Amino acid sequence: MDAEKRYQVFVSSTYLDLVEERQEVMHALLELDCMPSGMELLPAANETQWSLIKKVIDDCDYYIVIVAGRYGSIGPEGLSYTEMEYRYAASQAKPIIAFVHRDPGKILSENCETTDDGKRRLADFRTLVEQKLCKQWSSAAELGSVVSRSLIQLMRSTQAVGWVRADELPDKNAALELLKLRHQVDELEAELARARVTPPRGTEDLAHGDEIRELHYSFRDWNQPYERGGHSDTFPATWNGLFRAIAPAMINEASEQSLMHILDSFVAEANRARLEKREDFLGHELSLFSLNMEDFQTIKVQLRALGLIAKSAKPHGVKDTDTYWTLTPYGDEMMTRLRAIRRTPPTGLEVDSGSTG
Repeated sequence: MDAEKRYQVFVSSTYLDLVEERQEVMHALLELDCMPSGMELLPAANETQWSLIKKVIDDCDYYIVIVAGRYGSIGPEGLSYTEMEYRYAASQAKPIIAFVHRDPGKILSENCETTDDGKRRLADFRTLVEQKLCKQWSSAAELGSVVSRSLIQLMRSTQAVGWVRADELPDKNAALELLKLRHQVDELEAELARARVTPPRGTEDLAHGDEIRELHYSFRDWNQPYERGGHSDTFPATWNGLFRAIAPAMINEASEQSLMHILDSFVAEANRARLEKREDFLGHELSLFSLNMEDFQTIKVQLRALGLIAKSAKPHGVKDTDTYWTLTPYGDEMMTRLRAIRRTPPTGLEVDSGSTG
């Protein structure tokens, strides 16, 4: 079972004017099993405050900013710490939600900026945060509720890394076993990839490709008496030519009967025109070309041994006693090489490069 994740959320805002509001937000986050972080929670450290803040933001999964009536104390970059935190979180692509006060005019004056410069900076900052996902609130209780609902939606739409308890992590032996299994999966995937483009091991000494096989076939001459109209002959064919003829029928699967019919047509196409030019068959009607059954069995066994075809594993009806064949991944790759039409580059055409001179 997967370890339960918890998410760390950085809460950025001014502090003294939003103490109650921040408490509501912290409670909302804790109820969601989130871990809140913020400036007031940071420990004392020897490094500068801003460097520490950036490290904490880096470790957080989500970032929320609360904007009310104050701009905040100015940091080393000439901006308030709140704005510096916001800009840094945005630069690190942290998932951000901004929560701005719905009616700033109703905020108590003691919680508002008193100088024109402070008001201008606050207005500019509010405009900046409203350019991203932004929600409004008017009371501490409402803010806690809005934060809770909004963060749930954000966690669903934007997955983060999260944190888990150390005792829920796999132990060393389990981690090593997982790594071993991962390596095995990688090896099997690599083997499958090789199987698509290379023949199986041990097929190097088998006849294949453009090597020629002498095949036997029969046909009928309908211009001769029936008892003398049957003839037989031989012709050369390559293994690539034979496979090229029957492979498309096995993209899904094909029965032995259909493969025999395809090879009979292959025989007729390869020999009819030649035979009709022979003196003893001039003007005769030749048909019923049929590949010798022993040669058909040899072709089937050879293509299987070459790793190009395999028996289909699809179920068929109990009354269907035929054997079905399909392409292997390597066979599918070879069919594509043999049958796919390559693009022929145009010849004799001048290409206008668009230049002048």
